[in-house]
Amino acid sequence: MIKSLYTRVVATFLAAIILGTVIGFVITFWVYREKLNETMHTTLSNFSQDIARIYETIPVDEANLYLDGMRQLNSYHVRIYDGTGQFQSYGALNGHSPASVTMDQVKKVLGGEIVRVNASTVSPNLLGLPLKTEVGMKAMFVEQLTAPTASFNIKWLSSFVTYSLIAGSLLILVASIFLVSPIKKLTRATRQIASGDFNVELNIKQKGEIGTLARSFEEMMHDLQQLEQMRKDFVSNVSHEVQSPLTSISGYAKALKHVSISDAERSRYLDIIIAEAERMSKMSDGLLKLSMLESQSQQLNRVSYGLDEQIRRVIVAIQPQWSARNISFELHLKAVTVTADYDLLNQVWTNIIGNSIKFSEDSGVISVSIIQDTKNVSVQITDAGMGISTEDQKRIFERFFKADRSHSRKYGGSGMGLAIVKQIVSLHQGDIRVESELGRGTTITVTLPMNSLSE
Repeated sequence: MIKSLYTRVVATFLAAIILGTVIGFVITFWVYREKLNETMHTTLSNFSQDIARIYETIPVDEANLYLDGMRQLNSYHVRIYDGTGQFQSYGALNGHSPASVTMDQVKKVLGGEIVRVNASTVSPNLLGLPLKTEVGMKAMFVEQLTAPTASFNIKWLSSFVTYSLIAGSLLILVASIFLVSPIKKLTRATRQIASGDFNVELNIKQKGEIGTLARSFEEMMHDLQQLEQMRKDFVSNVSHEVQSPLTSISGYAKALKHVSISDAERSRYLDIIIAEAERMSKMSDGLLKLSMLESQSQQLNRVSYGLDEQIRRVIVAIQPQWSARNISFELHLKAVTVTADYDLLNQVWTNIIGNSIKFSEDSGVISVSIIQDTKNVSVQITDAGMGISTEDQKRIFERFFKADRSHSRKYGGSGMGLAIVKQIVSLHQGDIRVESELGRGTTITVTLPMNSLSE
């Protein structure tokens, strides 16, 4: 199997040239076979008739001497037979084996017939014709030893080259169609994708460079299709998420214009407007943060610190959230020193623990554990809250996704937190998993590789 495009092109070119030459030779031979035979027969016949006229004109002895001195005998061999089968030969064979002449052929010629031997093939021809002399009838056999004339050879060669070039060019043209066909498919597919249509089927089964290019193109097309769908989903989600607070702000702002509302209502309306504005601000900050993380423009500022101490500080920092609802913590924090971006991981623990508090029942218990082995360190955060359905577990790390929208509206949130968490963990070459069951709580496990954290 030829995989290299370069090798395939060279092999195709050589095969086309060789096959074109063979085809050209066959065509030339077929076209000129009859012409070549005709030329050879005509030349042989004319020469033989000239000799016959010589013997008819001058005495036999003088004719024999004249014939023996003819220069044309370099190309012909002449044999003159008598009735007994004895013959005299004229001209040198120059290494050629003379064509055989049977006694039956001699008798036919002596009887006045003209005999042609090898008249249907392109080979030296033998012509027998009667020869009238003063001493009686003779049988003369003239054999042509040389190829056709130089002018005929040049014409034959020119035709051969012409047919070879035509056949080779046609073969290269046909081969190039097969070589260029997948490239044309890729060109049409590129234009189709550029117009926004991603339903493209290449059906390119080749291997080598073209096959690799086709497979890469299909992967790129799949990625572009996903990106386009993500873009549409993003625009739809942003429009939806922004529209809700804008509607609230606009509605309550209009309500404030009425002078008949009480001071308590005015204050409540203002609080709602401020809360919705803050929600939009958090959403904007979340989008900007996620955009920076996804584009990897966010550089990790690695420092060495105690992971267990960081988690304790996060829990203390958000004490107002859990103490107001009488939620308690069970901590199993092994002392672990890591080298990572302190601020980014701080945001991870704040977001996950905050969600556990938000969706836990009052007086609930949240468990936080650190587990370490030779390769990884894992942080498990478990609550006994409302849980997440199996379908929603597949999407909770998507931007704007909220597992329980009624509950989310109660406690706020932009749906960006877990998407940011996942991206931060990915930047640290880690993994995040969720295990949950409706009504029985949720466990989120963040696993970070020790070799990455210790760099």
